[in-house]
Amino acid sequence: MNAAAVLLAMSPEHLLLAGIVVLIILEIVADDSPAALPLSVVFVAAAAAAAAALGFSGWTGSPFPGQIVLTPPAAFAKAIILALAVPVLLFSKEDFGKGAFYPLMLSSLYGVCLLASADSFLALFLGIELMSIPVYVLVLIGLNRRPESAEAALKYLVLSGTASASFLMGASLIYGSTGSLGLASFAVALGSPGLLAGTAVVMVVTAFFLKAAIVPFHGWAPDAYEAASIPSTAFMAVIVKAGVLVAAARVFGTAHVAEPLVSLLAILPLASIVWGNLTAMRQPGLRRMIAYSSIAHAGYLFFAFLGEGPGRFQAVMFYLAAYGVMNILAFAALPANANDLERDRLENLKGLFNTHPFAALLIGMAMLSLAGIPPFPGFVAKFLIFKNVIAAGYTTWAVLGLVGSYLGVYFYLRVIQYMFMTPQAVATGHAPSRGIAMGASLLCLAGSILIALLPGVLLARL
Repeated sequence: MNAAAVLLAMSPEHLLLAGIVVLIILEIVADDSPAALPLSVVFVAAAAAAAAALGFSGWTGSPFPGQIVLTPPAAFAKAIILALAVPVLLFSKEDFGKGAFYPLMLSSLYGVCLLASADSFLALFLGIELMSIPVYVLVLIGLNRRPESAEAALKYLVLSGTASASFLMGASLIYGSTGSLGLASFAVALGSPGLLAGTAVVMVVTAFFLKAAIVPFHGWAPDAYEAASIPSTAFMAVIVKAGVLVAAARVFGTAHVAEPLVSLLAILPLASIVWGNLTAMRQPGLRRMIAYSSIAHAGYLFFAFLGEGPGRFQAVMFYLAAYGVMNILAFAALPANANDLERDRLENLKGLFNTHPFAALLIGMAMLSLAGIPPFPGFVAKFLIFKNVIAAGYTTWAVLGLVGSYLGVYFYLRVIQYMFMTPQAVATGHAPSRGIAMGASLLCLAGSILIALLPGVLLARL
């Protein structure tokens, strides 16, 4: 493949890399320049457009044979994730506006894009680390608002490092049992009766469980989500989780999943659904509630791997799009508050409809969609996941998962009750969101309407 084809195939990554370089130079030349935000938005939006263009053109090829491969579904996966990052950048102005947040975020997005195109465990590991390392710092830069950020970042670093070690050991055992580091070797190990191959599969899956915060490997998520700033929490809950699930989907491919892996992929995700939803009910803060909600949603997403291979990637990406746009909408529509602790308290959402009706309506829509209530896109996403699980013959697990999912309706409706049916809090300190944050909310609203009204258009491209 010639240089022009390589540049074309990896144009989203190259645009992000150019943005990282420009932002670092800007940080050196003009410390805390206000140009960092608009430049970040331009480069990420351009990368999303380039990925979408590659997808629509049907471009297929391998710029680095055996390591990186590009297909239309992979290009659309990049486009969706990069598009979700744009509103996160926009509403970050209230917390940052300038500084190290933007090159760190673009660096992490570069790793996510590599994950969507990875064709070997080597490239996948590189993508996972490029995605994860900047996020440790994103948690830490909330230190000026939350003293516990240092502890939370350390927990995330240690447990994420453990996941990386488990992934590397699993990859090395797959190489030892199959003689290949290509992602296709995972399917070979999956069908092998040998102890070495079985251990390798379990270690790789465990690494994904750690990264995605599946019970009982979820301990880092509530602390990290709560201690980080609002934009960093939104980034972790949506973009980082999307990267982990895209990586898992790349590894599993269309391979058939059989026992005993079926039990592993059903029991722990089901435990995540139940525990995440039950624990979220008791949380006093929005970010910690979203953390446990995210644990439950990770369970739904891993249920997708019980379904048959051909529809697996499609179900995962559609769910990530629907889940991501509504999660970001909830954060973007949250009214501003100079006190980060007060802004996070659910109690301070009481009577929000009386003071900020549009924000309350947007957050209410987000909560209903995350709960899976029709006609919102979250319902379609859950329906697609469980339909595939039933079609694969795992009806019992699907029913248990559906029952577990309805446990989450309570805490989502509690937020709505606070906003619409409860007298206003005595002193909330809430102020109307700035124009740029409202613009991010409207972008998410437009995306959710498109997904809800035209799900078939998105599904046809994945």
